[in-house]
Amino acid sequence: MHVHIVNAHLTYPNWSEGALTRTMVEAARTHLLDLGHEITQTRIEDSYDPQIEVQRHLDARLVILQTPVNWFGAPWIYKRYVDEVFNAGLHSTRFLETDGRTRSDPSRQYGTGGHLHGRGFLISSTWNAPRDTFSNPGSVLFGGKSVDDLLLGLSTSYKFVGYTVLESYGLYDIFRNPSDVEVGIKAYGAHLDRQLAALDAPPSATPDLPS
Repeated sequence: MHVHIVNAHLTYPNWSEGALTRTMVEAARTHLLDLGHEITQTRIEDSYDPQIEVQRHLDARLVILQTPVNWFGAPWIYKRYVDEVFNAGLHSTRFLETDGRTRSDPSRQYGTGGHLHGRGFLISSTWNAPRDTFSNPGSVLFGGKSVDDLLLGLSTSYKFVGYTVLESYGLYDIFRNPSDVEVGIKAYGAHLDRQLAALDAPPSATPDLPS
């Protein structure tokens, strides 16, 4: 399988240098290479060619976004990346041609026009927020919303062009609980294995996945 890993970290010197993001990218790369998969990588901060990124998405069966969560979203360079890469995929009609709706078939829904079905998209994110603040109705900030609810702005672009959105992975409370971070890094490979199995499962056997 071809896997494309996108590193969305944005460096803030003497504050946020991207070491944890690099560690997670390397953990995924090493684990997947050991399983015999082919890997391509893009570190957005180092620049990229949108046309090459379109081709990498077409080549890949799985795309992994590795990102810190800055002010409850990915760094702004990731929005630029999506705008440029997905617009290139739209302009060339390689990602999609329409939003899926047709006058001849009113049952076709918005968001069903993508060409990239059979591929998976996985978000691996790092948070200052503690794990127990998610899916918690008592959370003052999130009010019961899950991690995947809060990542919807990142995953929907991929779903729009046909990807299956796989279960995300996260490291939480990264500044206050470094021991939990170490455990989470070690457990990442097993999560990737489960998501690869879900992606390869026959459609009738594929478990419900976050949308």
